Amino acid sequence: MANYSYPIDEDWSHDEITTVINFFNLVEEANENGIDKERFLNGYKKFKTVVKSIGEEKRLGREFQEVSTYSIYHTVKKAKETPSKRFKM
Repeated sequence: MANYSYPIDEDWSHDEITTVINFFNLVEEANENGIDKERFLNGYKKFKTVVKSIGEEKRLGREFQEVSTYSIYHTVKKAKETPSKRFKM
């Protein structure tokens, strides 16, 4: 479990906040232990239903990386490029 605060938008609904935090957890899992690629990409797809703009995704990605050291961009890129069912950063 992370011992830092996730970047969230106070205008999001409870469900939207849950979706974004679940995705941040998937990024952590991919970086720390490895994760099923399909599960990760499904989480990213749900994340994109809340964070629709590239600008907002980049801003959240920067804020998340500042507190966690994990890059959303690089994790998603690796997930999309990896041929195997599981991947680890």
